[in-house]
Amino acid sequence: MRLLALLLGLALPACSGNGAEGVPVPPPIDFSALVRPATANTALAAPAGFRPPPDIVTRHYNVPPQQLYAAVRRVALAQPRSFAHIAYDDRLQAHFVARSAVFNFPDLIAVQVTPESDLILWSRSVYGESDLGVNRKRLLAWLAALDTALPAN
Repeated sequence: MRLLALLLGLALPACSGNGAEGVPVPPPIDFSALVRPATANTALAAPAGFRPPPDIVTRHYNVPPQQLYAAVRRVALAQPRSFAHIAYDDRLQAHFVARSAVFNFPDLIAVQVTPESDLILWSRSVYGESDLGVNRKRLLAWLAALDTALPAN
């Protein structure tokens, strides 16, 4: 790990870890009751009509939910500096940690596949009130990779 990230970890403990280390394990999220913070450090991708309104509207996937869940997990783990954190497979929900390249800042990403094969992705920063658009860009990259893995019929 870089010296700068190590020093930063003295003030921000989750920055000193590798992978998902140092980041508390989140409980399952009830996306039907999701309340987004007022800060500009999150991004939400969800189907049209979802509440709260998403930043990115996801398409419907014409595959069984388990297949979509497996594909999105593969896509997530193939992304740079992204690590599995915990999976609630019975709920088709998984959580990941993505780390920034320079400062090792952790971001949390939750993935939910619905029984209708719709997809919800929520990416949020652990530290700071702004993310300079990083969470939105991440979700767009993950969705593009998923569209390559599961082309629309």
